[in-house]
Amino acid sequence: MNYAPIALFVYNRPQHTLETVQALLKNPECAQSDLYIFSDAAKNLDAQNAVSEVRAYVRQISGFQTITIIEREENWGLANSIIDGVTQLCRQYGKVIVLEDDLETSPYFLKYMNDGLSVYEFQTQVSSVSGYMYPIDLAEKNKTFLSKMPQSWGWATWSRAWGDFNVDGSALLTKLSQSKSLGSFNKNGPHNYVKMLQNQIKGKNNSWYIRWYASLFLKQKLTLMPCVSLVRNIGIDGSGTHCAEWRYNPFSGAISNQPVTVSLEHVVVDQEVEKKLATYYRKVKLLRYINFVYRLTNGWRKYV
Repeated sequence: MNYAPIALFVYNRPQHTLETVQALLKNPECAQSDLYIFSDAAKNLDAQNAVSEVRAYVRQISGFQTITIIEREENWGLANSIIDGVTQLCRQYGKVIVLEDDLETSPYFLKYMNDGLSVYEFQTQVSSVSGYMYPIDLAEKNKTFLSKMPQSWGWATWSRAWGDFNVDGSALLTKLSQSKSLGSFNKNGPHNYVKMLQNQIKGKNNSWYIRWYASLFLKQKLTLMPCVSLVRNIGIDGSGTHCAEWRYNPFSGAISNQPVTVSLEHVVVDQEVEKKLATYYRKVKLLRYINFVYRLTNGWRKYV
């Protein structure tokens, strides 16, 4: 098999980076995979020591076919770094597997990702492969399904699909409005995606993901998903730039301890799975309010 390159984006969390790499190295495919590490520069002096510690660690990593480290000389921010890195590797290899520095992967993660990229390479309606799956109980745990919602926690794509990515948030929002699809755009996941896109346009966030999702949604593209997750986010602890701490974390669950079989499915959305996902999304939205109240209460108590 022609293994896809792995893009790993790191910043200032040395312990998370260590755990991410150690878990990834349990995948036997690492020895035949090229690893590209994109290390962002410190945004300010407070982050400098941690960035230096991360860079010292990644320079001594081994166990991959090749390792290339790209150390940014200025702070790019996650969005610009990911857009640049994925574009670069898609041009060079035609495909890429993407990880951030706070993702614990199953020993079967790389096999699944590479199988997905191979099996669906020429299925143009499928634009990405996700290694993460919400903690929902689905009957056939070692199988896959297709979803309208791309994921950002351990994912992969092809150059043919990445070419659909539109970085212009304003243009995307206009198209969503003109097509009268703002409501359905919001229903595919547990967040307020319209607000997220509006905030990106206003400069209140710099999310690459919301623009990726909007780009694929407008073209009615799908994502290959495992029925049980092969990825766990270990960074929802308040340590990250973009992840606040959740007192009740609805995204965390077990990761697969067995391979996930990838076979060519009919390129349609599974309606039964969609119903279960819709129930889960409502639960997450409720927990979001509970966590918000908890953070407010906890912050107030610090000053009592």
